[in-house]
Amino acid sequence: MPLHIPSRGEVARHSILVAGDVMLDRYWFGDVERISPEAPVPIVSIRRTEERLGGAANVARNMTALGARSGLLTVLGKDEAANAVTRLLGESSITAHLHADDSLPTTVKLRIVGRRQQMLRADFESQPDHDVLLEHLDNYRSLLGSYDVVVLSDYGKGGLAHIEEMIGAARAAGKQVLVDPKGDDYSRYAGATVVTPNLSELRAVVGRWRGETDLAERAQRLRSELRLAALLLTRSEEGMTLYTADGQRSVPAQAREVFDVSGAGDTVIAVLAVMLACGLDLWDAVQIANRAGGIVVGKLGTATVSYDELSGIP
Repeated sequence: MPLHIPSRGEVARHSILVAGDVMLDRYWFGDVERISPEAPVPIVSIRRTEERLGGAANVARNMTALGARSGLLTVLGKDEAANAVTRLLGESSITAHLHADDSLPTTVKLRIVGRRQQMLRADFESQPDHDVLLEHLDNYRSLLGSYDVVVLSDYGKGGLAHIEEMIGAARAAGKQVLVDPKGDDYSRYAGATVVTPNLSELRAVVGRWRGETDLAERAQRLRSELRLAALLLTRSEEGMTLYTADGQRSVPAQAREVFDVSGAGDTVIAVLAVMLACGLDLWDAVQIANRAGGIVVGKLGTATVSYDELSGIP
C-alpha cells in the first residue's frame, strides 16, 4: 500500500520549533592535480566555496524545504560566522529566535572537497562554560504555544545542558517532543516522545548486543526506563527500527547509492516531526522519514529533500 503524504497545503499549515546547537558548514570545492612536495598529501586547488546551515539549523532548513514552517531557538556568538548563519536563516525562511553570547564562538565546520570526495574536515569550536540557553528558557516557554511539535537537536555543544526542563515544559504544554541525542547519558531525555539514536549512539548507551533479540531487549528496556513513547533506531544501510510498547517494526533502507551521510539524521528527524505535526500515525511518519533519508544520502554534504522529491513528483 503506497504511503500517504500530506498535501502541500497541509504541510504548510504546520510549524515546528527546533532548539539546540547550531553551526556553520563551509565547503571548499576544488581539483586535485598533484601531491605536495612538502608532505605526502594532495594539493587541492580551490575553485569555489559554499556555506550551509548545520546542526539544529539544518533540521529547521529541512522543514522549510519541505514546505512547513519552522522556528529556531539558539545562541550564537558575536562573530562573522554568526552573521553568515543569520543571513542563511533568512534565505531559508526560518523564523529565527536568536540570542548572542560574546563568550561563545560560533561553531564552524570546514570541509575541503576534491573531485566530489571529502578530503579533510576542520572544526572550529569550543565548549561554553555555562548553559548558553538556560537564561532563555522563559523565551522557550513563551514560544511553545505557537508551534505544533518540538525538536531538540543535541550536538553536545552546550546549548541543551538543561534539556530536562525543556522537555518537561513542552510536554506540559501538550507538545510532542523529538530528540536527536548525543553522548552516553540518556537520562536527560526522560519523558520525550521519541528519541532517534543511530547504531553507534545507541551502542554507547546500552552496550554491545548479541543479535536482534538482545538488541530489542536493550532498546525496549531503555525506552521503558526513559518513559518514551518510542525509540527510533536509524541503521544506515539497514533502514530503521521503531520500538514502542506494542513491540518493534523495521523498515528497510531505500535502495540507492550512498554518496554522503552528512546530515542524514537531521533530515530524518525533520521529516518525522513534520509528518507528526500533520497528524500522521507514528509508523507512517517513520516510513516517510526513511524515504527522505534515502534521498538525502545521495547528495553532497548537509542537504535537504523537497516536497516533490519526497512525494515522487518528477
